[in-house]
Amino acid sequence: MYIENLALRKSISSWLLFMFWIISIMIVVGGLTRLTDSGLSITEWELFAGFLPPLNDNSWNKYFDLYKEIPEFKLQNYDMTMNEFKIIFWWEWIHRFLGRLIGITFLIPLIYFTYRTGFKKMLNLYMIFLLICFQGFIGWYMVSSGLVDRVDVSHFRLAVHLMIAFIILSLIFWNYLDLKGLIPADKNINFNLSLLLLIVVYAQITIGAFVSGMDAGTIYNTWPLMGSNYFPDDNKISNLFSLSAFNDASLVQFLHRNLAYLIIFIYLYIFFKIYRYDIKRLYTSINLIGLFLIIQVILGILTLLHGAQIYLASMHQISSIFLVSSCIYFLYLNKQISN
Repeated sequence: MYIENLALRKSISSWLLFMFWIISIMIVVGGLTRLTDSGLSITEWELFAGFLPPLNDNSWNKYFDLYKEIPEFKLQNYDMTMNEFKIIFWWEWIHRFLGRLIGITFLIPLIYFTYRTGFKKMLNLYMIFLLICFQGFIGWYMVSSGLVDRVDVSHFRLAVHLMIAFIILSLIFWNYLDLKGLIPADKNINFNLSLLLLIVVYAQITIGAFVSGMDAGTIYNTWPLMGSNYFPDDNKISNLFSLSAFNDASLVQFLHRNLAYLIIFIYLYIFFKIYRYDIKRLYTSINLIGLFLIIQVILGILTLLHGAQIYLASMHQISSIFLVSSCIYFLYLNKQISN
């Protein structure tokens, strides 16, 4: 995206940076909504009607009565009080409110900047807006999976919802970097290597969503072994090669652990390649990835050892935002350098 007007370019980049942070907050709140089992507290989509929270006892009773009709209440939270319901309700309401806020704060400036620059220069941002709208639908699609025959949402739909959020975040950050006009250099590494690192990190986030959705972090709370063995003793290695592995909590945790090791291996290969060929232009970005990778691994281990304790699990997710962002930054620099 090239914009000649420097003041306008600065305004658009500031807006994109704001959107980056508010979507980051949305991801964190979404994670806390899952960790507190709050996601099914609002059982209707309410695209517009739910913009305001309940303002009187009648409204609260209506929401609570609707919640009492779903399996999560009947099978798991049958003794829940109104005050306890309000706690999980507020997490879900804030999550949905942030979704509406993101839509509004993206669309209105987008229309204004389109008026100033023309539609063609904003086309890629309109694609992001469509993805934001689609994310709202996927969010409800995820919630609906837990309203009939389950006490939790589908971990597959949860993973799709989370990955779309990270894709939106990545695209916004990429466009922000595009507006900064980074200076290219004459040396680089294979672009596919930097792309591979990002793809494997995305895959790890997807498996992480499976872990969260299946509460797989509450089992095998030891490291580096799973109990007394490297491979979970309640399973067979052959089960890894079946699609049903993604429905098995111990195998999902095993995959999550080992994808982390693969990411470290790929990172170290890239790191040594950059320093071997003295590509100084990439030093900062690859070191940032290393820093956030270390933090992510440490938080992941601590989360596991403490049985997915909510604060540690949330910090683990927060660090994933910084890890993905640093990978995007590295990918962008490498692409710029190769031009």
